Parts: sequence; structure tokens; C-alpha cells
Amino acid sequence: MATVLEPLPSLPLARVRLAPHSALPRRIDGAWWPRSRDLLVELPLLIGALPRTWGQVTAVTVNTAMWPMSPGRILVANQVVRLHRSAGSHGRHTICLLSQGRGRWDLLVVPPEVDAADAEPLMAAAAVGTR
Repeated sequence: MATVLEPLPSLPLARVRLAPHSALPRRIDGAWWPRSRDLLVELPLLIGALPRTWGQVTAVTVNTAMWPMSPGRILVANQVVRLHRSAGSHGRHTICLLSQGRGRWDLLVVPPEVDAADAEPLMAAAAVGTR
């Protein structure tokens, strides 16, 4: 009797566009378009899609209006990432990623319910980078 092996379901890829590397700091370093508002699912996909040159992300700041449910920390690729929440209107559609000794990156967050026709131009514009 033959055994049929089914392929394992693959995880969806993070929808991320990053601005080109620059020695000068930027206000926005790219854009991220998550598929849901479940940070426990979406954040590991985002961190896994980042360039290795960014180093290990150790802390993330999200806005409570965009991400109402989030724990104080999450395990991503066997590394603890601390989650900070901001309640102010400033940065409502951004996520701040910190890598100890490497830097800070701020990404525009396109809400998951935005359709592709509207999300794509936003992501493209954010990936150009603003200084």
C-alpha cells in the first residue's frame, strides 16, 4: 500500500516594502500591509521578512487603536520581542521596530481591510522613503 504525503501548508509571506538603504535617517522606512489585526500571527511574519542587516528585533511599539490586543512580549524565532503600546493619535498607522545596537525602523502600517488598489500605491510611496 502506497502512502500519499500531502505538502505542508506554507505560511503566507509578509507584504512589506522597504526603502533603499541610506546613511541618512528617514521618517518612514517602508510599509507593511498585514493580512489581519492579529499581532501574534502577523508580527512573526513581518520580522521574518526583514533584512538580516537589521539585526535581531528586540522591541516593537504599536498603536492600541490599530492593535487593540497585544501581550507584553512575544517569542519570535526563539527570541523574545518586547511589545510596547502607544495610545496617542501620533503614529496610529506606524510600527516602530528596534534592534539593539543596530537602529530603529518605522514602517507605515496599511490596515488589513484596505483593498489592493488602495494599498499598493501607499506601499510604493512609503518605500521611496522620506528624509
